[in-house]
Amino acid sequence: MDLVMDARALNAFLQREFPQVASEYRVESVGLDELIARMTVGQAHLRPGGTISGPTMFALADLAVYCAILARIGPVALAVTTNASIDFMRKPEAGRDLIATCRLLKLGRVLAVADTLIRSDGQAQPVARCSMTYSIPPKPSENGTLTGGI
Repeated sequence: MDLVMDARALNAFLQREFPQVASEYRVESVGLDELIARMTVGQAHLRPGGTISGPTMFALADLAVYCAILARIGPVALAVTTNASIDFMRKPEAGRDLIATCRLLKLGRVLAVADTLIRSDGQAQPVARCSMTYSIPPKPSENGTLTGGI
């Protein structure tokens, strides 16, 4: 299966569908099984002690997985997270953007599974790892019925 959306199309989709947060995120590159996204970290993302909040890192991982899936299936706004697990491994550095590298592990008709590593920009060691499963809504068939299956 080829890519349906490239980085430019994904960024345009985010601007159109999620204008309230799209300025914080950018898809930097996308391939068949990997996507790299950047989050611009601001004051609203920080916690005491000069670190970036867990919900901020989760949001970046969620966006990266969502975009990796859309890159393959097209702009399906109703694809949703059904399961997530995140490990916070190191303190991310305040003042540095976060970079997410997402690997799409499985893409079925109904479910997609992906892993994402998050790093502080310029740092080699990951600050978090997230595993997510997404539900993909069924597509209407030519006769109008819904198709599905794993």
